[in-house]
Amino acid sequence: MKKLSLPYLVLFFFCAFLIMSAWKFNAPPPPVKVEIKKTKNAFQLYRNGEPYFINGAGGYSNYDQLKYYGGNSVRIWTTNGAKEYLDEAYKNGLTVTLGLDMKLERHGFNYSNKKAVKEQFEKLKKEVLAYKDHPALLIWGVGNEVDQFAKNFEVWDAVNELAAFIHEVDPNHLTTTMLAGVPEPHIKEIMKRAPNIDILSINAFSDLPYIRYKIVKAGWKGPYLVGEWGASGYWEAPKTPWGVFLEETSTQKADVCEDRYRKGIASNKDLCLGSYAFYWGWKQARTHTLLSLYLESGEKIGVIDKLQKEWTGKDPVNKSPIIKPVGIDDKQVHKGIYLQPSTNHMAFTDASDPENDQIKYKWEILYESSETKEGGDTENKPAAVEGLILDGKGKQLSFKSPAKEGAYRLFVYVFDGHNNVATANAPFYVKK
Repeated sequence: MKKLSLPYLVLFFFCAFLIMSAWKFNAPPPPVKVEIKKTKNAFQLYRNGEPYFINGAGGYSNYDQLKYYGGNSVRIWTTNGAKEYLDEAYKNGLTVTLGLDMKLERHGFNYSNKKAVKEQFEKLKKEVLAYKDHPALLIWGVGNEVDQFAKNFEVWDAVNELAAFIHEVDPNHLTTTMLAGVPEPHIKEIMKRAPNIDILSINAFSDLPYIRYKIVKAGWKGPYLVGEWGASGYWEAPKTPWGVFLEETSTQKADVCEDRYRKGIASNKDLCLGSYAFYWGWKQARTHTLLSLYLESGEKIGVIDKLQKEWTGKDPVNKSPIIKPVGIDDKQVHKGIYLQPSTNHMAFTDASDPENDQIKYKWEILYESSETKEGGDTENKPAAVEGLILDGKGKQLSFKSPAKEGAYRLFVYVFDGHNNVATANAPFYVKK
């Protein structure tokens, strides 16, 4: 066999080096080890050997902004399109709590139906295998609020089966399941039926400061996460006489969220591994502003200013405007505002900007939502009622009430020209 000359050998090894380098450069990054360590009576989440406290938000957009404001993780509720969201999170230096979308009893699923449960299990197994090695993956969310309105505790057997499979095939990531509030009977069933759940996750809003006490009282002895939290929900807010909720202004939301974060999350780091603010983006939930941290047009509300301060210790360079509640004529919103059809009225608010930026007002009237969905199910935003605004360029509004009897809601938005907005609204009822 003829020996290769030295120039050919050099060329051969150089080409081999280039091929190996290209392979190494294009090879996907390895999965990152996530674990929990316990010291005395405290729990600490570790990622890649380093302590990791979750400063996160739930949503499918604005990941670059989440990183900019000091967040480090996102939560998504389903594996639909998961590759795109995992890649986007990774690009922005964020981790992902990835939801495995288990079917719900309140939607008609029967967890006593072994065939249906097995089919769901086989489907979700494929999702686990598809994404278990992604470098952005942090935690598996095994079902979201499968306990809500559920009476069949066999759901926790199904949760445990899937969590056990995850532990079998994925040694690098942890499991959790998200509960609506702190239902003590379900927590006791999880402890009995689902030992493969590593972390208990609670979705909590106005009761966030009290969930630690309730979790401990229920007997849970491990760490917990706050899977969703934010402003007061429609299900826990004061109601008008005709049964619709009164929404906090964005300024009130910022204040209560700051208080809830400090009392329910920051002060409980011995047991709480972090949290996901809700909702990073916009989402219709009786109104389009109730739990949304952004408007549809992209402006952010003051809750994000508070999150940045809590996450980084620094105030934002430019804060959102401050707004007062909306009034209509001389009537008190909490007692219910009734208006005659097709009559003229005045509405008012007041707003200011921390940096004295020039602010602009926008008013609109929408039909009151008739949705009765629960648990974050998709809702449709009501239509705007056109032709009612007579004069609405400033903090006072002159408008005509709708001609048709029914429930409506008046919204005002205050923009500062720096991607910030303040929002407020007032429900009213047209009645002869």
